Amino acid sequence: MDEQPENPKNQYTPSGNESANFIKSIPTYGRFPLLDHIRHPADLNNLSIEQLEQVARELRAETIDVVSTTGGHLGASLGVVELTVALHAVFDTPRDSLIWDVGHQAYPHKILTGRRELIRTLRQPNGLSGFTKRSESIYDPFGAAHSSTSISAGLGIAVANHFKAKYDPSYIERNVLAVIGDGSITAGMAYEAMNNAAVAGPGAEKLIVILNDNEMSISEPVGSMSVYLSQLLSSRHFLGLRDLAARVASKLPESIEKRAKRAEEYARSMMTGGTLFEELGFYYVGPIDGHNLQQLVPVLRNLRDAEHIGPILLHIVTEKGHGYKPAESSGDKYHAVSKFNVITGEQTKAPPGPPSYTSIFSKELLKCAEKDEQIVAITAAMPTGTGLDKFEQKFPDRYFDVGIAEQHAVTFAAGMATEGIRPFCAIYSSFLQRAYDQVMHDVVLQKLPVRFAIDRAGLVGADGATHAGTYDIAYLGCLPDIVLMAPSDEVELMHMTATAAAFDEGPIAFRFPRGPGLGLKLPTQAEILEIGKGRIIQEMSNQTGKEKGGIAILSFGARLTECLKAAEILTEQGYPPTIVDARFAKPLDTDLINQIARNHKVLITIEEGSRGGFGAFVMEHLAGNGLLDNIRFRPMVIPDFFIHHNTQNAQYAQAGLDAASIVKTAIKAIEG
Repeated sequence: MDEQPENPKNQYTPSGNESANFIKSIPTYGRFPLLDHIRHPADLNNLSIEQLEQVARELRAETIDVVSTTGGHLGASLGVVELTVALHAVFDTPRDSLIWDVGHQAYPHKILTGRRELIRTLRQPNGLSGFTKRSESIYDPFGAAHSSTSISAGLGIAVANHFKAKYDPSYIERNVLAVIGDGSITAGMAYEAMNNAAVAGPGAEKLIVILNDNEMSISEPVGSMSVYLSQLLSSRHFLGLRDLAARVASKLPESIEKRAKRAEEYARSMMTGGTLFEELGFYYVGPIDGHNLQQLVPVLRNLRDAEHIGPILLHIVTEKGHGYKPAESSGDKYHAVSKFNVITGEQTKAPPGPPSYTSIFSKELLKCAEKDEQIVAITAAMPTGTGLDKFEQKFPDRYFDVGIAEQHAVTFAAGMATEGIRPFCAIYSSFLQRAYDQVMHDVVLQKLPVRFAIDRAGLVGADGATHAGTYDIAYLGCLPDIVLMAPSDEVELMHMTATAAAFDEGPIAFRFPRGPGLGLKLPTQAEILEIGKGRIIQEMSNQTGKEKGGIAILSFGARLTECLKAAEILTEQGYPPTIVDARFAKPLDTDLINQIARNHKVLITIEEGSRGGFGAFVMEHLAGNGLLDNIRFRPMVIPDFFIHHNTQNAQYAQAGLDAASIVKTAIKAIEG
């Protein structure tokens, strides 16, 4: 970390007696001497490096202040403050495309690109997205909320720019910058893109990949020799000599030319440690200190002006949470935070409430693992989010974090299952989408008993559409021989975790929502459920129900609570419904569905998923057995449009999956 001047403006001061001064050192919006004059990135172009350093200090303070009131991804954004300032100062954005991977490190970028006045609406209803978003700003050329996409997208943009220049002589090819974190570069897609970049043809030479190394310690510690070499290797003089040497070598016999090239690569890799990236066809520069603008700016200028060296990879070393002591000292560097006290760093705690679904799953999985040493747990870089951090503490030799590599996680689990191990693969619903081919080909097709614990099912609140788990019922349910469950409450989640642990007949998945359970008393022992069997929660009064026509509501998942609320209202209005917890989408409880269809006039299905899911499965069964003509069938699903960030309750109301919407649907169907 760089040594800072004494008591610099906007710099964090230690807690204790001096903490009162800290709040004065972080001005609110409208009191920053330089940042207040930065309306667009072009305003940075003529500033000195010393002035850019001041902008960075003010930008860091503003970012801390903003996230303290909105919550969000703080640590990653603090780690790229200096890089953000340098990139916008050196390059001509948005003409030069700047892609962030993933988007949660882009809060400082948003502040510098004309969105400062809206930045306190971050992740709020009708406010700014927590990620980069094309529809939000011309400075966001590519949406990024999931990881490892930047190099592929950047290469596509660079090659497309070359095509445009080829057919339009007035068009000037621009640089394309892809900032990828060391966590994101663990995913295979990043290497697929780099492998292709070397042979993608004209345009690829405009691609500059910036590897933000903030946790993996890929490199040796940054020192003065590394800084010197980075500036040398990116300079016009070195690149000119390199180009001259290449032309001379091309006139030599082939064997000598190859030896000369290998000698250069060997010398450069010995100096810089960039062998892997050089082998992938990138011109490697680094590592350099990503918090030192005296180093960053000259190197970026050199790379901006470089020609004919092919795609470039600049390796910078940063620290998540840099410049904010509470984040620097935190184990996760304040990766994702709720609202917090700026002085102390203490995060606002939610009012005491029921345990989360994630924690219930975690505790039950531990119980199962204590009884069965063949159970292992697999996560793709989300140990805390999936609750598997507790599993790691208890069974470190049976816990596997494979990095941001969901495809590998699934096939890794499949390999273990072939040998009689019982793997639980815990992945968010929206992230499991990335491994769909592996789920189908490597698990389901071979009927391997991999257990998929699918967290964040349904709508997820402030993370918005990019993280909504609304498609897994449809994309898993269409696969043969997979068992698909969804608990209606935390007790049911216990049962389903235990059921999955005991099931060895093939793949089995259970999905559960983000957030707290209902506060139900938990049993000491979970039950092993009968596969494919639902349960009737309440049955309509036969006399009243038949006179009114009879309504049945068949719920799959955690909307059962809203169904019960709706049932109270419907009963008051003279339509006491039957309420059924389906438990299983595959296999369906066809006997129970047939019974319901024969005894009711209206059948409503409800699920926290898209079209093509549970309701579609029920409808196909009814139609195939001649029961659809005799019943008014109404499937209630997530509508066919994206639902953006808001509170979860507001999202479900917008989706029409709350109690009021269920009542409206039922009344319209029975009286229609």
